Amino acid sequence: MEKWRGKLVWITGASGGIGEALSKAFWKKGANLVLSARRASELERVCRELGPAPGQSVMSLVIDVAETEQASGWVRQVMGVYNQVDVLVNNAGVSQRSYATETSLDIDRRIMEVNYFGTVALTKAVLPYMLKAGSGDIVVISSISGKFGFYLRSAYAASKHALHGFFESLRMEVWKEGLRVMLVCPGKIRTNISLNALTSDGSAHGVMDQAQNAGKSPEALAERIIRGLERGEEEVNFGGGEMKALWIKRFFPRLFSSLIRKQKPE
Repeated sequence: MEKWRGKLVWITGASGGIGEALSKAFWKKGANLVLSARRASELERVCRELGPAPGQSVMSLVIDVAETEQASGWVRQVMGVYNQVDVLVNNAGVSQRSYATETSLDIDRRIMEVNYFGTVALTKAVLPYMLKAGSGDIVVISSISGKFGFYLRSAYAASKHALHGFFESLRMEVWKEGLRVMLVCPGKIRTNISLNALTSDGSAHGVMDQAQNAGKSPEALAERIIRGLERGEEEVNFGGGEMKALWIKRFFPRLFSSLIRKQKPE
C-alpha cells in the first residue's frame, strides 16, 4: 500500500466496468483519485461506494473525452486541486457491433474520436506536468482487438491499433525523462461494453454478448494492472482462453487466419 499512498491516480471511464474496478482497487491501496466519465450520477455512486478512508480524497470530474479541445482545461482543474498527476489511466472508450460495409463513416469517426483522439488529447495535456515532475505512469486500456481484427469491430479494432502505434512511440520518447507507458490488452471481461457498443446507425447495441458475460472479472483485471505497474511492465495481456489467439497469430499466422474466420460474429 505504501507505494500508492498519497499518489494521485486519474481514471477516465470510471463510472463502471474496468474503470470502476480500478478506482476501488487504487482506493484500497491508499491513492487519491480523480474519477472521470460522462455520467455524473454513476460517478457519484462510485465515489460513495469507495467508503471512508482517512487521509485520502476523491474528485469527481464529468468529462466527455471526445471533446478534445477541452482537455487542457480539465487538466488545469485537476492540477488546481492536487498539483500532480502520478498515474493517468486512459480507460474511456466505446466498442462496436456492426459490419464495415453497413457502417457510415460518421460512426467510424465517432469511435476514433473517443477511443483514439480523446485518449491522445488528454495524455498530451497531462504530459507537460509529468515531464516537469520527472515521473509519471500512463496506462492505456487497449484490447485484444488492438492485436488483430474481428467480426463487427472494424472501427473499434482500428482505434485500438492506432493506440498501440502512438503509445509505443511515446514510450520511446519519454522513458529517459522518467515516464512510463503501459498498454493493457484485455480479452473478454465481464462488463457492459457490448451493451453500449455502437451499431451501424450509432445506436447502442443493447445486447450482452455471451462470451463477454462469461469473461474474467474487471476486479481481477484491475489487480493485474496494478501489479503490472508495480513491476514496471510495458504491456499486460489478460483474459481467458481467447488469449491463446495472440500466440497462434504470432507463430502460425496462416492457421490463425483460418481459425479466426470460423468464429461466430458476436
